[in-house]
Amino acid sequence: MSTEQKIPEIGKYIQAGGVQTNYHEYGSGGEPVILIHGSGPGVSAWSNWRLALPYLGERLHAFAYDQLGFGYSELPEKNVYSLEGWTHHLFSFMDAVGVEQAHLVGNSMGASVALAAAVTHPERVKKLVLMGPMGVRFPIVEGEGLDAVWGYTPSVENMKRLIDIFAYDRKLVTDALAEQRYRASIRPGMQEAFSSMFPAPRQRGVDALAAYEDRLSSVQHQALIFHGREDRVIPLSTSQKLLNILPNAQLHIFGHCGHWTQTEHAAAFNRLVRDFLTEEE
Repeated sequence: MSTEQKIPEIGKYIQAGGVQTNYHEYGSGGEPVILIHGSGPGVSAWSNWRLALPYLGERLHAFAYDQLGFGYSELPEKNVYSLEGWTHHLFSFMDAVGVEQAHLVGNSMGASVALAAAVTHPERVKKLVLMGPMGVRFPIVEGEGLDAVWGYTPSVENMKRLIDIFAYDRKLVTDALAEQRYRASIRPGMQEAFSSMFPAPRQRGVDALAAYEDRLSSVQHQALIFHGREDRVIPLSTSQKLLNILPNAQLHIFGHCGHWTQTEHAAAFNRLVRDFLTEEE
């Protein structure tokens, strides 16, 4: 582990549900907020939330952890991944760090985990922030968008193509970022885990992450939804659908923005999230 200590993606480790779980922690005085990353290849809590964590930590107790099969958390012995498993890992992580109730910030696939948590254990969730969210059904387009993301096979060229799909801002589509994410995607066991999560036909993966869609109208939590107008991974219609289903939701749409709201509009995203989570209901 000594050679990995300099890697910024590695924070601290804790046993959560029998899994050595890598996480980052900022602040201590405010209410707990847990940030849940998405399902892109080479993703980690740090790559998703590095720009948000210090800012949120100024007024909240912020945590971001690597979900099962991602980042630097221990890979399970069996590559069996599911919404149920990811949600159980979330609650196990909360138990491990001593958090009974928390705000949840979910990105893409992470939003479906946050929604599943709110449906199954509403008492453990305070407010919801959902960004480019999954959790409702939508038709996947073969070879494009999410299908291309989940169908990734490792190469720098393929990773650069995915970053091009994720980001509206061309300045983010760099060789350095592609190389970094590619290297993360080929660490031992990572591609095997990733390729097993959402096999073709990938519409099944979308539908599986929407397992609680028919129960979402029961979610009474205050919810703030973000979506990029030019998102090519998750269609804007999913957030509009959630706005109509969730009783206490508001939707913020960013123009000139793809699937990476937290990166492409970091200052505005961070401010809106922190204000929402710290204002009195």
